[in-house]
Amino acid sequence: MAQLILQALGEVCSNADSGEHPLLAPQDDEELQAVATWLADRPLAEFYTDAIRNSIDYVLDGGRTGRFDLLSPAVHPGERASVGAKLEFEILRTLGLPKTKPLDTHIAGIPVDIKATVGANWAIPTEAHCQLCICTQIQLKNNLHRSWLVRAHRSWLYRGKGNKDQKRGLAVYAKNHWSVPLYDWTELPVNPLQYLTEEQAAQVIAKKPGQVERMLAMFEYLEGHIIPRNVFLTVGAGNQDPMRRARQLRDRAVQRGLKVLCGTWVESRDEAAARGITLRPGEWIALREDA
Repeated sequence: MAQLILQALGEVCSNADSGEHPLLAPQDDEELQAVATWLADRPLAEFYTDAIRNSIDYVLDGGRTGRFDLLSPAVHPGERASVGAKLEFEILRTLGLPKTKPLDTHIAGIPVDIKATVGANWAIPTEAHCQLCICTQIQLKNNLHRSWLVRAHRSWLYRGKGNKDQKRGLAVYAKNHWSVPLYDWTELPVNPLQYLTEEQAAQVIAKKPGQVERMLAMFEYLEGHIIPRNVFLTVGAGNQDPMRRARQLRDRAVQRGLKVLCGTWVESRDEAAARGITLRPGEWIALREDA
C-alpha cells in the first residue's frame, strides 16, 4: 500500500536528481506563476472540451468499430487509459506548443508536463518529479472535466513501488491546496448515440437496413439533438462515404415530418439561429417541421 508523509509548505523537498529545494506556495513560485499567466490568456475550458472529445473519439474509432461509449464493456481498460496520451498531443496542437523532452513541452520557456486521468489520480513519471504539471481529471460517468497547474514535488507524491515505470500518484491534499485551478468543472458533450435505448442503438448501428434508413431512424430518435460528423461515421462504420449518404437525407426526412439542418450550409445555420440553436460546421440537427 503506497504511503505518504506529506511535507508542508516551507519545508525542504529532498530530490536526489534536482537537489534539495524549498516547498513554495503557488503564489511564491515564479515559474508556476509565469505558466499560469500564459495559460490565463487562453480559453482553456473550451480548448480542453474539444481536445478531450477528439481524444475519446480517436480511441473509440467509431468509424471502424461502431463504438460510441468509452464506458462500454467493449472498450478495454487500457484503451480508456490511452485517452490521456492522445489528449497530450491534442492540447499541444490546440495551444500551438512544441513537443519537447524530457517533459512534454515548454510554456513561457519553462518545462511543463501534461497529464490526464479518467480515474482518480495521475501517474507522475520520475522525470516530472518536482516539475510543473498540468493535471486534468475526466469524470466519464458525470461527463465533466477540470484541470489544475501544480508543481509535483516528490515530497507530495505517494511513496511505494509505484507502477512498473516508477510513476507515482499526487497527494490529494497537495492538489486541493497547493495547486492553481485552471478552470472549474466543465461539461463534456455526450455522444448523442448514448441517449438511445439499447433497442434503438441496436437498430441504428446494425448492418441492415442500409445507412440512409438507419440514419433516418437516428434522426427520429434524436430529434432536437445536435449530431456531430463523427456520429455519422460511427453509424456507417465499415461502409464507404457515410457522409454522402447523410447528405441524401434531407428530402427523405421531409416525408417523415422532419427538417434536417446542417451547419456546413449558411442557410441551415441561419435557420437554426432563428430557433435559438447554434450549429457549427459539420454538425446536424433534425427538427419537426411544425415546431
